[in-house]
Amino acid sequence: MSNPPKVVRPTRAELAVLAALWRLGPSTVRQVLAELDPDTGYTTALKVMQLMTEKGLLRRDAKGRSHVYRPAAPEAQTLRHLAGDLLDRAFAGSARKLLVAALSARRASPEELDEMRQLIDAARRANHEERP
Repeated sequence: MSNPPKVVRPTRAELAVLAALWRLGPSTVRQVLAELDPDTGYTTALKVMQLMTEKGLLRRDAKGRSHVYRPAAPEAQTLRHLAGDLLDRAFAGSARKLLVAALSARRASPEELDEMRQLIDAARRANHEERP
């Protein structure tokens, strides 16, 4: 029996780097640094990105003298893995508890609520179609 792949949980700083790269596309450290907290120094950003590469969160390509970084996985895939991990660890696998906590922690816009309703309706239809 094979072990399931380990979920790498990015730190807050690593999530900021990933968010910048998802917005920018493949970028150098300097390009990412411009998107981060103004107090972040170049060497700090470089070290975080090097560690992220070692952890498998980023890929690095050499372009001349500089390195270009890109996320190892698409945003949706990464967020799905993080949400699943959080769902299991903090909410005992209960999507209802996760949604209740999320909606009570922050106000959702009418557009977000409409999108959630559509997703719930689609999940309900998919569950209904799976039953014999």
